[in-house]
Amino acid sequence: MPAAFLKHPFMSQHALSEFDERAMVRAMLAFEIALAEVQETSGAIPATTSQQLRDALDGVDWDIDAIATGIASGGNVAIPFVKQGRAKLPAALKRYWHLGATSQDVVDSALMLLLKPRLAALDNLLTRCRTAALALMEAHADTPMVGRTLMQQALPITFGVKVSHWAVGLEQSRRRLAGVELPVQFGGAVGVHSGWDAQGLSFMDALAERLNLAAPVLPWHTDRQPIHALGTALDAIAGAAEKVALDVSLLTQTEIGEVAEPSAPGMGESSSMPHKRNPVRSALIRGGARQVHGLTSTLLNVYAQPLERGLGEWHAEWAPLTESTLLVEGALEQLAVLLEGLDVYPEKMQRNLAVTGGGIMAEPVARLLTPHLGPDAAKALSAEAAEIARQQVRPYAEVLTEVLAKYSDAASVTPEALRDACDPALYLGSSAQQVARARAWLIPTRDV
Repeated sequence: MPAAFLKHPFMSQHALSEFDERAMVRAMLAFEIALAEVQETSGAIPATTSQQLRDALDGVDWDIDAIATGIASGGNVAIPFVKQGRAKLPAALKRYWHLGATSQDVVDSALMLLLKPRLAALDNLLTRCRTAALALMEAHADTPMVGRTLMQQALPITFGVKVSHWAVGLEQSRRRLAGVELPVQFGGAVGVHSGWDAQGLSFMDALAERLNLAAPVLPWHTDRQPIHALGTALDAIAGAAEKVALDVSLLTQTEIGEVAEPSAPGMGESSSMPHKRNPVRSALIRGGARQVHGLTSTLLNVYAQPLERGLGEWHAEWAPLTESTLLVEGALEQLAVLLEGLDVYPEKMQRNLAVTGGGIMAEPVARLLTPHLGPDAAKALSAEAAEIARQQVRPYAEVLTEVLAKYSDAASVTPEALRDACDPALYLGSSAQQVARARAWLIPTRDV
């Protein structure tokens, strides 16, 4: 598959450069050397063994193609890696290489090592998004716009409260990811440290400390909670990012034009229509997120694994987990730039508030008239005026005054009260308070 054309555009290019085959080999080697170090420290293997292993394999030119080919017969990358590593060692050291470990220990631990910097990158990107969102919230806390339900104009909100919801969703996913642990894996063939007895758990804990990974309660060969927690956390980030991209792409439509993605040379250009400025960042975010959702379903479906070692379920995790991570990082790179440079057009928001002639204010008008006419008549009158205003392209307040003149029971309703009821800026509910509440919740997270 031409991955560089079809898959990689949705991924973080920086992460791709750090998450390749040689990086996996380095991570597996780090596990093996660390294992020898903790065994040496406990006296289980002779002193200086770990350093001898390190010296023997330092700078070795690993045959990546041979390791890749060996997966077909071994079933995972650790088996040909361990075999190739042992072949490069002097005879006196071979017996101490990969001592007491199984292939799953190597692969799971190596993946955790590779994922650790990626999760740090995700946290940094989400923090950038939060900072950009806070700036937008503050700038547009009182900027009225149309709130839309079922894709139709409904009632007024502020752009600030819309961004607040984006920011809270992203920050909730950031905090969720921050709680995910990346544990070391070390259990041996059947997860009970065969041949090591009580030392096995001590080795596992020491290995976790040496590799700067979490120490699990027990080896987790077929207890896949760490993968489930990470996979669903990544999916939550993808969903939060996709929500922003979806809203932005809808608001950039030519007929709406309330926001626009930040411009850049060649960004968003059409292959055939020179006038277009496509929301490409939103498309890349949504395209990546959709892939993550599908990959997450695979991780969910392989959660339950048989007995002491999985048969295909464990193997099915590798690609979805790593691809999800790269896709989410790619989406957040796009999202951070989008939020930091988002063009906002309050005048077009004001224009769209007036598209119905003010008819979207029929609900507050009905509330105003209910004490005078009763709920049914008030609703019918406000709806009648809104429909006339729409058909005749006239201001809603003007038509409302004419219709209301037919009802003597509403004679005490003043023109000022009607005018205020028709003013979107005076019917924003708790928008301002929600922005303030969201801001207060978001800001302390700098110390989380």
